Amino acid sequence: MENELGEAWGDLGFDEARDFIHALDNGTLEFIALAVREDDEADLGRIGEVINAARSKDIAVILIPENLSTAGLRELLRLGADDFVPYPLAEGALHDAIDKIRRAKAPAPAPVAELPAAPPTVATGQRMDGNSAIFAVQNLAGGTGATTLAVNMAWELAHADKKNPPSVCLLDFDLQHGSVATYLDLSRRDIVLELLQDATTMDVDGFKQALVTYNDRLPVFTTPAEIVPLDLIGPDEVNAVIDLASQSFDIVVIDMPRTMVMWTETVLNRADLYFLTLELDLRSAQNAMRFITACKSEDLPMEKLHFVLNRAPGMTDLNGKNRMKKMADSLGVSFSTHLPEGGKPVMQAGDNGEPLAEAAKKNPLRKEIMKLTDGLYKAMVAGASAKG
Repeated sequence: MENELGEAWGDLGFDEARDFIHALDNGTLEFIALAVREDDEADLGRIGEVINAARSKDIAVILIPENLSTAGLRELLRLGADDFVPYPLAEGALHDAIDKIRRAKAPAPAPVAELPAAPPTVATGQRMDGNSAIFAVQNLAGGTGATTLAVNMAWELAHADKKNPPSVCLLDFDLQHGSVATYLDLSRRDIVLELLQDATTMDVDGFKQALVTYNDRLPVFTTPAEIVPLDLIGPDEVNAVIDLASQSFDIVVIDMPRTMVMWTETVLNRADLYFLTLELDLRSAQNAMRFITACKSEDLPMEKLHFVLNRAPGMTDLNGKNRMKKMADSLGVSFSTHLPEGGKPVMQAGDNGEPLAEAAKKNPLRKEIMKLTDGLYKAMVAGASAKG
């Protein structure tokens, strides 16, 4: 607080803070920071009174929770807290939270017609020129649709051009719980485990022997038949597998494990775009914040990250759209892609081992993934033309 405000701040208990805020005139205080510990969870009502007092005077509230349960944090956010920064504070985290609040209170620009989120683009002049494009997908919470996106993205890209379709390979790097093989009803080959362990000495022919092809169009590198440790491979092996795939295909799509591993950085640095799937809930927000903090601390290329909001609110869901904007602002990101709820047909397609294009062609989720891949492919072709 001293770094941000110098001497222009004070330290009060919850009851003192409530009474102090009630005595203030509107516009006197910009924000309060509420440090809430695990021990305080039994008295959330008293903390809620402080938040309510602040909201009544248009004072922003930043939570600084320490070991607070998800239910407790959710309740305080529901009561009207604007943002939260977990303790211990990452470097610059409090500054970022204060900056977001100040930007939110700045005069709003004149309203404009709402436009759909623009699809992410691939750097001009780098792809479809003999070098593979690499797209990675990782979920930030279980069940947020990363594998569904990876499988259907790969399938749609493989059909992006009817006259001259690109060659696409799908790599399942979720070594413990990967389900790409299940989603496409493919067998898992024993040679996969051998290749992973000997990737640095494997050649292209050996790599291709490990692939299983879906409907003669999409070669897939599945996970091993048995669960193996995530540290079975390291950055060298991951780089080698990506090299082999890049030498063999125009486009490589990688389905990542949810856990950050020692080779997550390797894939992020190699990828053209790194898609992160999440939903409009607290667990996704918390995990996204942790992921962003980790990337910033390691100085990783943040510009490659594209946040995909699954089960996004529809056009008429004003409350949902407000929550979506609040979540994006609190994380300091934008949702480059909004995926709608696809319903039971999505689950049925996965259980039946079929892409949505074959199982539920007109499903709204499939249509949005088509828009995404169409934008990616056009950007790749335009980049190659510009370079040529």
